[in-house]
Amino acid sequence: MAGNSQRRGRRLTSKAGAPKGTGGKNKDSLAGRGRTLPADERPWHKGYSGTEKLPQRTAWKQDKERRAAAEEGRAPKIGQPGSKDTTWGRGGGRGVPVGRGAATGGRGGKPTGRSGPRVTPGRKSNPSKDTPELLVGRNPVLEALRANVPATALYTAQGIDMDDRINEIIRTAADRGIANLEISRAELDRMTGGVLHQGVGLQVPPFAYQPFEDMVAAALEQQAPLLVALDGVTDPRNLGAVIRSAAAFGAQGVFVPERRAAGITATAWRTSAGAAARVPVAQVTNLTRSLKACRDAGFMVVGLDADGDTDLYNLEAAVGPLVVVVGSEGRGLSRLVGETCDLTVSIPMISEVESLNASVAAAVALAEVARRRSVEL
Repeated sequence: MAGNSQRRGRRLTSKAGAPKGTGGKNKDSLAGRGRTLPADERPWHKGYSGTEKLPQRTAWKQDKERRAAAEEGRAPKIGQPGSKDTTWGRGGGRGVPVGRGAATGGRGGKPTGRSGPRVTPGRKSNPSKDTPELLVGRNPVLEALRANVPATALYTAQGIDMDDRINEIIRTAADRGIANLEISRAELDRMTGGVLHQGVGLQVPPFAYQPFEDMVAAALEQQAPLLVALDGVTDPRNLGAVIRSAAAFGAQGVFVPERRAAGITATAWRTSAGAAARVPVAQVTNLTRSLKACRDAGFMVVGLDADGDTDLYNLEAAVGPLVVVVGSEGRGLSRLVGETCDLTVSIPMISEVESLNASVAAAVALAEVARRRSVEL
């Protein structure tokens, strides 16, 4: 009523007070427990992809999801057990982690003695980039199945034209226990993003790269060691084409940088026509350092360059242990990689074309190396 605003002891602020969230309510009880585990690290979740023993309940959940996905004609939303390392770090002994926070059990820094998924306290979980991809095309799918590439599902379009390759694909998938899901062509188009799939797709886990040191050691055991290195090739189609050429002309492996370069994706798989299943591919942290390691192992490192010192047809080093380095699509070899090469080689051309596509240049060079070796070895 009038005049009350002037009374002594009146309330000048809202009675309800400032709104509060619940984030700090149980803050003390959460101290030392680390981050919330993502689904792929929870043994009780159907998305679990860890290396610990799969609980029976989780296996039942995943099997139920597979059956539901098969009935609905979609990819099962489950994890890939064994594909993500979820064991504790070294140093704790008998499954006991070391450190603070989640690693010590919180109070007093005493280890809990429990084993389970690895937890990094104080850090948020970043979703993994390593997700399954759909490999499409009759030749890539067939080569992948022949090479026993791990697969989780086979998709075939309804009314697909059956030929010898499709028959072998379906038979091989059935022998390996891979679910064959028949879906509409429109659905397969949607899953592949409009890529030419020829009516078949194979869901594969992330590509398993070969350790670089193992690839080099295996190549040196051959009569004519030959490796291919890619310097900043960012187009997965070029990467796939180079792998295909490497397989055709007898190279024992291909290695690429981890950053600022294409990796093995479904596109690279398809372009390689399945050759990625037969040729080891390695990712290296530092390409220059890896090339130096090849030189120390006895390889001659040769870089393809339009202004190279030596003509490809005069490359006498082709008959010995060799690493052929292919530059990127635009700038060619980087400065450090060019300086690391023992020799730079140019491909003779009679027209005024400035340069060749990276994959075409690699194919020409590898064909010439194979020709010289067939004559002189």
